[in-house]
Amino acid sequence: MKLTRIAVLGGGPGGLYAARLLKLRHPDANVVVYEQSSPDTTFGFGVGLASRTQRNLRDADSASLDEIVDASWPHEMSMQVNGNVARISHGELLAIGRTDLLAVLQKHARHAGVELRFGERRRPAEVDADLVIAADGINSAARQDLIDDFRPHIDTGAGLYLWCGTDFALPSAVFTPVTTEHGTFVAHAYPYASDRSTFLIETDETTWRNAGFDVTTDQTAPQDSDEKSLKYLQDAFVEALDGHPLIGNRTRWMRFRTVSCERWHTGNVVLLGDSAHTAHYSIGSGTKLAMEDAIALDRAIASAATLEDALDTYERVRRPDVEYLQEIAVRSELWWESFPARTDLPVEQLMLAYMTRAGKVSVEHFLEYAPDVARRGLAAYAGVSAEEVPGANGIEAWVLRQPLDHRGQQFASRRAQPTLHDDPETQIVDVRMGSAWSPDADALVADPPECRAIWLTGDDTRTAVLTRLDLAERLTHTTDALIIVEAPHANHSDLVAGLVSARTHLVSLTTATSR
Repeated sequence: MKLTRIAVLGGGPGGLYAARLLKLRHPDANVVVYEQSSPDTTFGFGVGLASRTQRNLRDADSASLDEIVDASWPHEMSMQVNGNVARISHGELLAIGRTDLLAVLQKHARHAGVELRFGERRRPAEVDADLVIAADGINSAARQDLIDDFRPHIDTGAGLYLWCGTDFALPSAVFTPVTTEHGTFVAHAYPYASDRSTFLIETDETTWRNAGFDVTTDQTAPQDSDEKSLKYLQDAFVEALDGHPLIGNRTRWMRFRTVSCERWHTGNVVLLGDSAHTAHYSIGSGTKLAMEDAIALDRAIASAATLEDALDTYERVRRPDVEYLQEIAVRSELWWESFPARTDLPVEQLMLAYMTRAGKVSVEHFLEYAPDVARRGLAAYAGVSAEEVPGANGIEAWVLRQPLDHRGQQFASRRAQPTLHDDPETQIVDVRMGSAWSPDADALVADPPECRAIWLTGDDTRTAVLTRLDLAERLTHTTDALIIVEAPHANHSDLVAGLVSARTHLVSLTTATSR
């Protein structure tokens, strides 16, 4: 298939990367990027690049990735709670300033022969091209223009967050909570240059209102930063900031919006990046998703006979990966929104809970990846020394063998016996809800049954099992009852993660297979 004219609407990382890849693939084509802002205008601070993303970018275009890596800052990861720190060494985590990333991608797009037009905004109907790539962000005008074709859905989270930065390089990425007289705030922070770090802070709506930030948000003009919030949080996080200031860049409180679309393309217009989908920042960046979209789109076009076939292939191949990541991201978002309830856990066990929060990482994998932290977390779970924790091979069986003392009730292992299921003081709850934070879940958590034990059962799908584990964790904070989660053997690893993360007291493995 030959393309002669390609228009890209939006000069962010996804749009620039798509333009370069397509120009390299179609050197005779006229590829133009339209960006309404100036070349050096951007909002936000650093962009994280995980090892898998780096591999994907290297396979697609090693030249630009090499320069991105050269301009990036490596870091490790840590969690700091109540003065205790858990650190994970990882040599492949990188972050780069968003302005630096844009500069690299602009340079490589130009070198490939892409025409960059800044200060120009175009809608799909205003350009004459074989292919129009709408990479114009979460507030996509192109998506809105063709709303009946794309049929977008936007879900808004309950928590609030604020993007800011600081003027020094943190020693590592850090997740750390601070409790003030108004409530708890949690920072997600990481260095991206020798003199800069991203510092994202989130909280719940009650804390936000108690601190008066509903008022400061209303008082902050769109082009300004909420200076009162920045000063308050600078004082609250003075230890993590080591006395450095918080820096704003149109910084104001927001709620995360998860965008999904029933279709990603119509006619010759295709959505890319945040215009098509978003995933919560705690699981990965929109930049990563957009650039990987660009790779998928370029490959689909290269292998198709017609544009319609190419766009169908792009969506068919790319959508499952995006939807999987979005599902994980929603679970991660809800985990962070409820983070303050977990801060009584030992920090290494909390790190285990963080790593396994969305079902993406198993306990066995984490033990292989970060043995020192994982062993201490597992030791805290079992009440033994770290030396008594075995290696990854056999760890799941070891987790299930550990005894439990629950409010004077003694259990020889973490596997619930069938007699407990049939005990008249056990309440069987068939969980049929899409989220452990749904209105039905809230009602159950607010008014749990008065009984010795609550046995959670339901569908055999993995999604349903993970929801039961999330609901179980909520119940552990509102009732003295013993909580048991039932699931098929196929979800053995998820139940093990639920145990070591204090999401449930006991588990029951059934012979059913996951559907």
